[in-house]
Amino acid sequence: MDKILIEGGNRLVGEVTVSGAKNAVLPLMAASLLVDGWTTITNVPSLRDIDTFKVLLRHLGCEIESDGPGTMRIRTRDVPVPEAPYDMVKTMRASVLVLGPLVSRFKKARVSLPGGCAIGARPIDLHLMGLKKMGAEVSIEHGYVTVTAEKLKGAKIYMDTTTVTGTENLMLAAVHAEGTTVLENAALEPEVVCLADALNRMGAVIKGAGTDTIRIEGVRALKPVEVRVIPDRIEAGTFMVASAMTRGNVLLKDCPLHHLESLSVKLREAGAEIAEEAGGVRVIGDWPIRSVDIKTIPYPGFPTDMQAQIMAMMTVAGGLSVITETVFENRFMHVGELKRMGADITVDGRCAVVRGVKHLSGAPLMATDLRASASLILAGLVAEGRTEVSRIYHLDRGYERIEEKLKRLGAKIERVKS
Repeated sequence: MDKILIEGGNRLVGEVTVSGAKNAVLPLMAASLLVDGWTTITNVPSLRDIDTFKVLLRHLGCEIESDGPGTMRIRTRDVPVPEAPYDMVKTMRASVLVLGPLVSRFKKARVSLPGGCAIGARPIDLHLMGLKKMGAEVSIEHGYVTVTAEKLKGAKIYMDTTTVTGTENLMLAAVHAEGTTVLENAALEPEVVCLADALNRMGAVIKGAGTDTIRIEGVRALKPVEVRVIPDRIEAGTFMVASAMTRGNVLLKDCPLHHLESLSVKLREAGAEIAEEAGGVRVIGDWPIRSVDIKTIPYPGFPTDMQAQIMAMMTVAGGLSVITETVFENRFMHVGELKRMGADITVDGRCAVVRGVKHLSGAPLMATDLRASASLILAGLVAEGRTEVSRIYHLDRGYERIEEKLKRLGAKIERVKS
């Protein structure tokens, strides 16, 4: 098993290109199930989760080809067995995104229930509620949910809580439904808008994506298209924090700054300079870092996927910060590892109080989830001495060769075999 070794203390200086967004690629891959023809997706990052989704699509009967790095072509003529088995769903919850398109086009889907995960319970109740409202029959037994519908019908669906995958799944189901489907309290994330734009290019009629009310007019058939994946706002945000906390000077190319307003506000409050210029977005860090308070809420609020990274920055800030996590109930697992480096953090329920220290000390660490992995690497960049981060398979799920990108910016970092 690989691990990352870091010698802290180097400023990050240079340019880095932001990869395509994993959380936009996966629903686009699921959308390919809706058409008989080659769907082409470009700006695809090389990530473990995408490889897992490829395995699932091939299991369903899809043909997948590559036209070179970053380009994927998918064709779905038929799905002999419309089932997503447990062994695939347990490693990646986003596998549940095949549910909507399978029912929509092939009238049946059997998908393993994903259950919870390390950062908290994320059930699919709202996905199933929406499909029931559209006329589907739903049964659950032996850990699998089976959904059948001879013809889905448009419906008005209100989601009690905002869910990104739920919004995407129901959108994918509704494009072939008879009549109009209205999703209320829909997720506003840019990845939802990316999917809606792609489906509209395929011939769907979707309005309101990016607002809390999305209307989908059902159509009989879609056509295959080529779609480019939007840049990964969380990867971009991670590099912005890395530059800010190392007193760096980094130009981020293909950086979706308009998707990162809440993070930009907080980084500026902490003392960083952020400026758009020809070729990208420049982030310049300054010390001492000023402490800021953070509260995670759904987009366009401060993203829960940036909470661990900003906490790493606050561990070396001058003052006290309060970080409140409202999205997931168990997303402070990185706290224990940061404290091993000398961080002063106290957790009380969903709040973490971080008192900045003068310096962190390198230590052997163990990653617990994807974003926690990134936070430990960021902490290692500013720590005194050597930091070892184990279990980095989490990291490979969502960051494309992050250690290579950081190394090109001047970090002393390498991946080694355990």
